[in-house]
Amino acid sequence: MTENQDRDAGRPTSAGGETSPGGSRGDAGHSVSRRAMLAGTGGAAAAFGLGGLALGHHLGGSDSGGYSAGSGHPTETSYPFRGVHQSGILTPAQDSMFTAAFDMRDVDVRLVRSLLRDWSTAAEQMMAGELVGGQPLANRQAAPTDTGDAWDYPPSGLTITFGVGRGLFVDEKGRDRFGLKSRMPKILAEGMPRFANEALQSGQSDGDLLIQACADDSQVAVHAIRNLTRIAFGRAVMRWTQVGYGRTSSTSKDQQTPRNLFGFKDGTNNLKAEAPAEQLDEHLWVQHGDDQGDWMAGGTYFVARRIRMFLEIWDRLRLAEQEDTIGRDKMFGAPQSVASPSSARQEFTAVDLSAQQGGVPMVAADAHVAIVSPEQNKGRRMLRRGYNYTDGIDSLGRLNAGLFFIAFVRDPRTNFYPILMRMTTSDALTEYLQHQASALFAIPPGVGRPSRGSPRSCSKVWWPDRCTFHSGNWGFWRVGAGMGGSASERFTPTPGSDD
Repeated sequence: MTENQDRDAGRPTSAGGETSPGGSRGDAGHSVSRRAMLAGTGGAAAAFGLGGLALGHHLGGSDSGGYSAGSGHPTETSYPFRGVHQSGILTPAQDSMFTAAFDMRDVDVRLVRSLLRDWSTAAEQMMAGELVGGQPLANRQAAPTDTGDAWDYPPSGLTITFGVGRGLFVDEKGRDRFGLKSRMPKILAEGMPRFANEALQSGQSDGDLLIQACADDSQVAVHAIRNLTRIAFGRAVMRWTQVGYGRTSSTSKDQQTPRNLFGFKDGTNNLKAEAPAEQLDEHLWVQHGDDQGDWMAGGTYFVARRIRMFLEIWDRLRLAEQEDTIGRDKMFGAPQSVASPSSARQEFTAVDLSAQQGGVPMVAADAHVAIVSPEQNKGRRMLRRGYNYTDGIDSLGRLNAGLFFIAFVRDPRTNFYPILMRMTTSDALTEYLQHQASALFAIPPGVGRPSRGSPRSCSKVWWPDRCTFHSGNWGFWRVGAGMGGSASERFTPTPGSDD
């Protein structure tokens, strides 16, 4: 696999230029962009006469929301839906996140198939900055196909990532739900183990299907989940949601390391998009031959933990206690093994656990950095992509806030569980944390671009049965006999399917 192939669908395109590679323009190229919709009709007409507008063409002109196409503003960025890997993984971490898990309502595989196709069509449109349905106001006697809360917004770097959970394969008693049990990855079959000091809420954990929407504008991320939830009506119900702000990890060397709610830089040693392809293959992407099933090759695993941070207690600690607990300088992020940190560049200095001062280790053995660093965990690494959250107050008037920890890993059994086990049993930081929710989902590979000669509909759907793809075709979803593993095979309808 080449280095270029190992990058997920993360190449940005300008919202003011042509469609992103793989981006949909709706029916016969007549989809309407969100910003162009209001710009081409005038503000007053848009505000007072939406139902009567003829929106059959892609309208041009500058937007009315204060953005200018091609300005270089982060909100102008768009990412393609299609690619070897799904977007929202190695894509530069955006400022806002809205993640939701769903449970299927009925035991009917045709509903799963139709839902995923409908979701993918809408996701491709929204990621390109277009309106869901292409022409949402074409029929005044019907509900609009787009909810409208992002009609005059640019793409805002939106990425939408889909995942599948254990509940899509088997029920609570292990019975096959949709005829998919034989395709369930061993990791999902085993489930996530329990860890010390957990207080998990089952209603806020796991699920059948996952959607992670990230954007540089929180309303664009919420708009994405809202529309996909509307599309799921009658087929799937929302199980839990999590809104996140202020990313707590950087996924690119071009991004500064952000801070968590404890005030410390977080994710200094995170995997980055610029890492060698061999390193990403080792730690991030499932490979052919893994015991996950070849349909997962090119995919990854999403592991999430909702971690409440006891901020009121932390805020009373002396600075020295805080730094000893983390093992890093609070201002610059340098490890405590650096004697006199004075520069942000020292953040990336390797931690020296053997360093001493006056015969005393400079970094405590139970400091957070000593427990979770790759050097102390046989070189194991993960791609972190978490966010801060704040969710009101508890009955004692304390902030209910913390970290929605997200990690993408090739195999959580080697790259996540052992590290979390050490953290929950030996890390001094654990005293100020409580894990309240947990989730594990398989993230299949990306949807490849259609090959020449495939039907036109292949450019509009996420799960096309009659299309040939160059890569990442979600072959897993071919339910029935003759399911193949080739990433470029010709798909044919399964007898009895809804096609």
